[in-house]
Amino acid sequence: MFERNRVDNAPDVSATPVEVTLVDGALIKGRLPVPAGRSIADVLGGPGAFVELEPYGSERIFLAKAQLVLVRPVGVPKVPDLSARLADPGGFDPHRVLGLPADAGKEEVRQAYLARAKAYHPDRYATAELPEEVRDYLAAMARRINAAYAALSVPEKREAARRQPVFTSAPR
Repeated sequence: MFERNRVDNAPDVSATPVEVTLVDGALIKGRLPVPAGRSIADVLGGPGAFVELEPYGSERIFLAKAQLVLVRPVGVPKVPDLSARLADPGGFDPHRVLGLPADAGKEEVRQAYLARAKAYHPDRYATAELPEEVRDYLAAMARRINAAYAALSVPEKREAARRQPVFTSAPR
């Protein structure tokens, strides 16, 4: 629950696997600590003459930036294309969009709609600095969720309209 050695204002740091080639031709494989929201280029181009590296199998070291010839990230997964996730090869399935079985009841549909709408609504992330691709994805998912709910609630609305008496005016 609580981390003992963490300072409250310390940034989150992830270790990026890299291969570093030095001026003398030596190759060092290890992990480069990169603060959250920063890139390897930000770390290497930042102030200071040294960069921290955690070589595999030994303790961390500090390398002079002047001795670096090449720093190559390795094993970094590629970013998935979010627009590909919006394509539905089997056609539009409202149950699948809402994550429901085909025999879901009216209340289950409503609860799933509310949960998904809350999770994907673009206004929820309005203050976050997100890439344009992510913003487009959230907006598209919100539209799909609304369309799925509308598609599943149309039969109920038709049935309710059918049950209501039709008022006709009496002839004068």
